[in-house]
Amino acid sequence: MRLSRRALAIALALAGILPAAADDKSEIRIGQTLPYSGPVSGFGIIGRSQEAYFAKVNAEGGINGRKLKFISLDDAYSPPKTVEQTRKLVEQEEVLMMFGSLGTATNNAVHRYLNGKKVPQLFVLSGATKWADPKNFPWTMPGMATYESEGVIYAKHILQTKPDAKIAILAQNDDFGRDYVAGFKRALGSKAATMIVSEASYETSAPTISSQLATLKASGANVMFGVVLGKFTSQMIKGVAELNWKPDLFFVPTSASSISFLEPAGLDNAVGLIASSNQKDPLDAQWAGDAGVKEYLAFMKQYLPNADLNNSNYAAGYHYANLLVQVLKACKDDFSRENILKQATSLRELALPMLLPGITVTTGPDDYLPFQQLRLRRFNGKSWVGFGEILDDK
Repeated sequence: MRLSRRALAIALALAGILPAAADDKSEIRIGQTLPYSGPVSGFGIIGRSQEAYFAKVNAEGGINGRKLKFISLDDAYSPPKTVEQTRKLVEQEEVLMMFGSLGTATNNAVHRYLNGKKVPQLFVLSGATKWADPKNFPWTMPGMATYESEGVIYAKHILQTKPDAKIAILAQNDDFGRDYVAGFKRALGSKAATMIVSEASYETSAPTISSQLATLKASGANVMFGVVLGKFTSQMIKGVAELNWKPDLFFVPTSASSISFLEPAGLDNAVGLIASSNQKDPLDAQWAGDAGVKEYLAFMKQYLPNADLNNSNYAAGYHYANLLVQVLKACKDDFSRENILKQATSLRELALPMLLPGITVTTGPDDYLPFQQLRLRRFNGKSWVGFGEILDDK
């Protein structure tokens, strides 16, 4: 039987080989699962960026005298694999927390397990509303604006700019898709029944979505809202172009807006796409003199010199790593799981280098949502360009 790290340390200490406390104060162990393989493997870059950022923190002395030990494992975006890898991280690697794991179904598979073990499940990379439920799941915190909030903001934009729209919706058939559509319809209100002329869904196991796209185009819709992820983003953009369908407004979720998902479809086909964000685009000329963006670009040049800066997943990884480091710094010398959670739920108007001006992070014991504001942006064939004011879902 394999001994856990702590049991091994105790055994060695009893044998006089290792001091009992040597393992306890030397490092902060952070666990994560990400899809480094599978249909949304493009998101694996987030973990690579975070690994590099934590290496930078360690090179500068760590956090309060401790080094960060970051263990990020591949779950292939498969819930059973997420369970296997998370149990390994908690029970064998003895991580203090899980951080920034991606996906609604994947995180859902370990939601009760982590709360039962009282292991912080911090800054989940999924916008499902269920992650902000401090009463029933106090050890879980979301890391994104909710999908419902984003859906609301897209619907508001349609009502303001194209009130006579005929809308088609393609949504992934899970909580991810349903939350977006729920917020979208809620914001349309009574007009949803007449404005939405066609809806279709797809399973994540499906090979293609071509038949759904053909049906949606045939409805005569002139606005398209595609709640898609990973390879289905590429398939949708390319499929719409191949059908010679040119909707006046074409929305994709923030989580589908990475260049790595647009490139297989042809960047020219993605021109005009609308998504949203609360982060600065480091390649946007308007941020050329921004201190936070300069700091990010200097980090990338030193630690990931061969990375494609067009891929926004690097900036996303950097952004969330910054957030976690601020939480850990606030822990002072108490790195108990209870104090880590306390500090994560006690953030007050925290400014982060990559957040848009005017957006800060505030959390509380009864409000676990760190991000509740977004700004729309449009793809111009090379990068995403922000437009309009910062919006919320109120």
